[in-house]
Formats: sequence, structure tokens, C-alpha cells
Amino acid sequence: MEFQPPGINLILAAPLIIVAVSGILLMFLELFVPTFVKKWAAWISLLGLALALIATIGAWGNPGGTFSPANGSPMLVIDNFAVFLNVIFLLTGILTILISVDFMRRTELDRPEFYMLMMFSITGMMLMGMANDLILIFLALELLSIPLYIMAGLAWPRSDSEESAMKYFLLGAFSSSIFVFGIALIYGATGTTALPGVLEAAGDQNGLLLAGVAFLLVGFGFKIAAVPFQMWTPDVYEGAPTSVTAFMSVGAKVGGFAALLRILMGALPNLEDAWLPAIAILAALTLIVGNIVAILQQNIKRMLGYSSIAHAGFILIAVAASGGSPDGVSAALFYMFAYLFTNLGAFAIVIAMERQLGQGVHLDDYKGLAKTHPWMALAMAFFMLSLTGIPLTGGFAAKFYVLRTAIEANLYWLAIIGVLTSVVSAFYYLRVVYLMYMYDGEAELIKKPALVTAVWVTAIVTLLLGILPAWGYEFAREAVIGTAQLLTAGG
Repeated sequence: MEFQPPGINLILAAPLIIVAVSGILLMFLELFVPTFVKKWAAWISLLGLALALIATIGAWGNPGGTFSPANGSPMLVIDNFAVFLNVIFLLTGILTILISVDFMRRTELDRPEFYMLMMFSITGMMLMGMANDLILIFLALELLSIPLYIMAGLAWPRSDSEESAMKYFLLGAFSSSIFVFGIALIYGATGTTALPGVLEAAGDQNGLLLAGVAFLLVGFGFKIAAVPFQMWTPDVYEGAPTSVTAFMSVGAKVGGFAALLRILMGALPNLEDAWLPAIAILAALTLIVGNIVAILQQNIKRMLGYSSIAHAGFILIAVAASGGSPDGVSAALFYMFAYLFTNLGAFAIVIAMERQLGQGVHLDDYKGLAKTHPWMALAMAFFMLSLTGIPLTGGFAAKFYVLRTAIEANLYWLAIIGVLTSVVSAFYYLRVVYLMYMYDGEAELIKKPALVTAVWVTAIVTLLLGILPAWGYEFAREAVIGTAQLLTAGG
């Protein structure tokens, strides 16, 4: 049989290519002009991400597919769903660079490798939302994860950084093996790894197919830090450099949900009677454990680690509600968009407070911050209120839409758990506000223009999403429309 090369449209894949080429360019510059690249690596990365963001926005409303084998479905699809998620990934990269530049320098971690690895990880994240084949999703998952394993250990020879990298690597490798075993079972049951092919063959439920779906859910559970697969999260968040923690708290989580939503909605909607109850149970466990254990934390990075687990639970509510509400996926996308700005804004203040590695990360270090730096304390208080879900914040709007979809899907018990755990979360979020405003202290932080810019950008967007959430939610809804049809049609 004569080999027929796949059809390739490089224009459709332009944002992906720009980010990957930016990372490769930094590698070559490091080889030939190391002094230059050490000074300009952050800004070269920022330029690459900005160009990719422009190209991504230009793809809105122009769906298509590329890397299409003969008589097969495209391996990459570029629809509004992928565009929306790519905007989240690229904004995560841009904001992470802004809050990291000075931090990496003052902690003597200012190595070009940080930015190279970030670019490659973002490439994997973008592939997660665009992949239309289980094999490509697995490759994207590894491209996302492997740079993060290395980034978590950038602060070597500090033992906590090395420990976080090793834990993340071992558990990540374990979850990847479970995930690929699930792919093998699904291939055995359906005879294909293409999502449209799985959709066609998944009408007849069988034990092999259901086992494959179960293994996929376990693999994704590790990546999104859902209970009971969350054990790596607080230790990795605490031990990794804070700029790395900020990046993975949004990027890795949204990347996992991107592929999870693509698979469940695009390939396995016929099996929702099997996976919806499992997702609902995971959501409830994740909300309860994440919020309760967060109360016990004295290190703000560990606290935000358990907070991240709890927010994964809210997104899982929206996924569970997608079976009974047409807006379930839209609510999940909007939640991730709002979470991007709120969480990175909070981490920006944490980075400003951390004068040296491991110093300034305890809750008591925030005592008196409102007196020494009132505007930054106000921003931190606003981010804490948003994470709690207080009105006029993006976090409130996100939780409102998620809980509404749960009620529409008759998941009243899950909505009640969401409300009650949000009340519990108020204790540890507002504790930070209480320490900043009700105590005298000498809390100090380091303010640099790039970080301050990121703080106010994230605060303003969080406020806009709280006051006028409709524009963001409508974009999220449009991102969902037509995605399943495009997958079924094969591009």
C-alpha cells in the first residue's frame, strides 16, 4: 500500500507552532549567546506568547482540522472550544512571566531553562485542548507534564524542591501509565483511538470499554488533583519555586480539564450514565477534603494547594451537570477563565511577599500588611474574597453559574455540598484578610513594575467578571456550540 502523507494546514496550527518555536529558539540562543539570552529570555518568551495569542484570537469562529490521515479524522481540531482554552493557557504564560521576572532574579533562579520549559509545557497544554485522538492526547499530556517535573526542582539543591520534583515525577509517571492503559482498553473495545471513531463505536457498552473509561478518569484525576488522587499537590506546591507553583496551579489543571471535557463530550456522551455518577462523587469528595484540610494549613502555598483541589471540585460539578444541563461545559469553561485571574493575582502577592526562597510564606508573615502596603493588601483581600465566592467578584459569578447548572441537572445534593464547602472556605480565605487588617506588624513585600502590572490587570478583570459576567459567559457558551458536531464530522 502506497504511503499517503496526512493533510497538514500550518496556518491552523500557527499558535501552537509559534509557542513551540519560541522555546526552541531560546534553546539555540542559550547555546550560542548565553549572556544575551539570560537577560532577554523572559521578554522573548513574552513576545512569542503575545504573537500566539493574536493568532489564536484570529482563529475564533473559523473551525477546522489539520494533520488528517487519508480517509481519517484530523488529529488536531481548531474550534472555538480549543481557541477559548488556548487563550487561557497563553494568558497564564504571560501573567506568570510578569510575576516571575524579579522573583527568579532575587532568588538566583534566573535561568533561561525556566522560560524554555514553560514554553514547551504551554505547547502541551494547547495540544490537550486541540487533540482529536487519544494517542495525541497522551503525547500532549506528557509534553505538558515533563517540563513541570523539571521546573518543580529548579531550586535544587534545596531539599524541599528536590522532594517536590521527585514526588511529582513518580506520581505523574504512575498516573500516565494508568492513563495509557485506559487508552489501550478503549482501543481494544472500539478498534480506534480517533475520538470520532470512539464516538461511533461506543454505542454498545461493554466491560472492556467501561474499564478503559475508568482508567482514563483515574489518570485525569491525578492531573487535575481530584480526591483521592490529590496527595502530590500540597507538597509540590510548597516545595516548588512559587512562580512554578503559580503556573502549574492554573495551567496543569486547565490542561487536564481541557482533555477530559474533549473526551467525555466529544467521544463518550453515550456512556454518560456510567461516568456522570463517578464525576459527581469525585466532585463531592474533592470539595469536602480540599476545603476542610485547607483550614489546618499555616503555609500559604500549602493553603492555596488545597484551595486548588477544592476549586477542581467546583469544575467537576459543572462536568457532572453537563448530562442534565446544556450549559454544564460552558460553566466549567467560565470557571476556569475566572480562576485564571483570581488565582494568579493571589500568587502574585505571595511572590511579592517571598523575599527569599521559603521566607515570607507563612500566614503570620501577612500580619500588618494593610498598614505597610495598603493597596497590595487590598488586592490580596479582593482575591481572597473572589476565591471564597463573595458577590461582585469573578469567583462569585463562576460559582453561581456552576451551581445553577447543578440545579438544572437535578443535582441538588451536589449543589448543597458546593454551597456548604464555600462557607467553610471563607474561614481560611478570610483568615488572610483578618491577619492583614487586624494585626500590627512589619509585613514587607517587594514591588516591581511587571509584578504590580500583573496584580492590577488580574484584579481589574476579576472585578469586571464579577460586575459584568455576561460577556465572559457568552464567550464560554459560544466556545461549546458546534464542537461536538465538528468532532463527529471529522473537521
